[in-house]
Amino acid sequence: MKAESFLPEDYRPAEDEPFMNERQLAYFRRKLLNWKSDLMDDSRDTIEGLQDGTRNIPDVTDRASEETDRALELRTRDRQRKLVSKIEAAIRRIDDGEFGYCEETGEPISLKRLDARPIATMSLEAQERHERREKVHRDD
Repeated sequence: MKAESFLPEDYRPAEDEPFMNERQLAYFRRKLLNWKSDLMDDSRDTIEGLQDGTRNIPDVTDRASEETDRALELRTRDRQRKLVSKIEAAIRRIDDGEFGYCEETGEPISLKRLDARPIATMSLEAQERHERREKVHRDD
């Protein structure tokens, strides 16, 4: 039986336990799967709302406002779709034994960072360097 079956609901990874042990991996897998499930539920609600919400609004201003709301909702869902693919990639990294380690340096990513952003692929320091380089090249 998998370790995640025995993972208490109130479990939080601690710095004093071995990095990316079975409990930590189960914790992050559960966190990622719950996040993905929430996003998928929101997506289904949006699709249903868009299908049900089609109606003829005679007032041009009201129609424009509704179309703007729909466009914003669709952009939000597109961002969430991209986020779902990042979540799936993080789950694959858990399966491959690569989760929690910086893709640039190979060093462990802090548990605090992973808890706040479980899709993180770089340590905070590597991410900051990456963003600084990106900013410099963008300003050229």
